[in-house]
Amino acid sequence: MWRRYVVQCNRGYIRPVTNTADAQPDWQVVLLRLPSSPSRHRVAAWRRLRKAGALSLGPGVWAVPDVPAFVEHLDHAVDNARRAGGEAIVLQSRGREPQDKAALRAMFEAARNEEWAEFLSDCAKFRAELAKEIRIAKFTLAELEEEEQSMQRLRRWHRELTARDVFGAAAAADAGLALKDCVAACEDYAERVYDTLHGRQQPAHDPGGDTGSGDDTGTEV
Repeated sequence: MWRRYVVQCNRGYIRPVTNTADAQPDWQVVLLRLPSSPSRHRVAAWRRLRKAGALSLGPGVWAVPDVPAFVEHLDHAVDNARRAGGEAIVLQSRGREPQDKAALRAMFEAARNEEWAEFLSDCAKFRAELAKEIRIAKFTLAELEEEEQSMQRLRRWHRELTARDVFGAAAAADAGLALKDCVAACEDYAERVYDTLHGRQQPAHDPGGDTGSGDDTGTEV
């Protein structure tokens, strides 16, 4: 049981990062026209593209850097739109001027920095929650499993943000360190739960000292 908790806290918080921070890729611009009813198709497209990190340039108009990280998301959105009886057009854009690419990149990086800021805030909340449980000595399996689930969510979120942060936002490094701190805090809490549930109890100490009777009436715990 103990081994499972340590592995769950520590597994997968480090992921290899591939980005195009020093490159200026072209952009894929997606135009979607979906039936107004049922609305689930429009909602599904919006959710998929938003999760991918696509920039919303207007109703039904999205843009992403033309890099492999976004291919699956674009293909999925386009295929779903067409199956729903809508239209999907994908254009490759280089911009008329260098500043066009720079403007899109600035918008994209701003969106990623907002996401990283939210992630950092949640990491701080997670560490504060663990500190509170330690302060009040709440070392239970139920609480550990709840914190373990929160740790898994943070790791999953970090992987998703890293995958779409192809330019390497300034806050990404801080986020990596914050996640590492969360892992350490989770492991520390897991160790405390283990000690509480499985640690050996020490023999009671008699403050009166040895009575000199020579009889050992103590019981080993």
